[in-house]
Amino acid sequence: MKKVLKTSLMIVGIFLVLLVVVKLGYSFKARNAQAQNEGRGELSALLKSAEDLEQKGELLHAREILRDTIVNDASKPGIEEVQKSLDDLNMKIIFSSISVPGETTIVVVKEDDFLQKIANVYDTTVDFIKKQNGLTSDVVKPGMQLRLWTGKFSVLVDKSQNIFVLKSNGEVVKTYRVSTGKNNITPIGTFKIVNKLVNPDWSHDGKVIAAGSPDNILGTRWLGFNIPGYGIHGTTLPESIGKQATAGCVRMLNNEVEEVYALLPVGTEVTIID
Repeated sequence: MKKVLKTSLMIVGIFLVLLVVVKLGYSFKARNAQAQNEGRGELSALLKSAEDLEQKGELLHAREILRDTIVNDASKPGIEEVQKSLDDLNMKIIFSSISVPGETTIVVVKEDDFLQKIANVYDTTVDFIKKQNGLTSDVVKPGMQLRLWTGKFSVLVDKSQNIFVLKSNGEVVKTYRVSTGKNNITPIGTFKIVNKLVNPDWSHDGKVIAAGSPDNILGTRWLGFNIPGYGIHGTTLPESIGKQATAGCVRMLNNEVEEVYALLPVGTEVTIID
């Protein structure tokens, strides 16, 4: 009888311990869920604040809020949405006409100036100058004031994550998802962009496949490296983005490669890492 009673008490004790453990687990999950909801709520409020400032045209103040949020709240759930908002805002600032201390300058067009000459002097592109200043033609007149972005662009491609990081003066501006080479064949190292083409033909297997052909997979832009046969290009296969799927090049969505094409002059450094 005593043995049975002892066994019963042991079973009850084990049951009570398990009950406490389960309750503690539920309590922890509840607190964790509450903390996550509170974190998301705080981030949503900060995003709303930045959006309101952006609507008022206070782009730099909005950028400061988003930057500080990412630094201070990097581990909070929902931070990816803040990063996406910052990426979009960075591009809006870069392509805008607003003055940014330390990152832009104003150039007054001289008598013998033309856009390509100005682009060469300031290590930028004609497309970028036109977009910043709302120009619809290449014609500029003496006395015109042009806003120019003076930050030096560079690119980091991380093959392990299939991401393309655009930087200005070493600061991250925007991150894109890309495709890199099958079986990790995209070369690593630091390269330079040496040529740029709009709607490129594709030289493949000894044949030239014209732009616009369904067999031409290069998309709408090409930025070639100083290593023959390799570069950054668009795609007719958007479903491949985010995978190791190319013959060695860096592949982007067409609208995104067109965006970086406008920004990156010949000579831009592209670093590729495993």
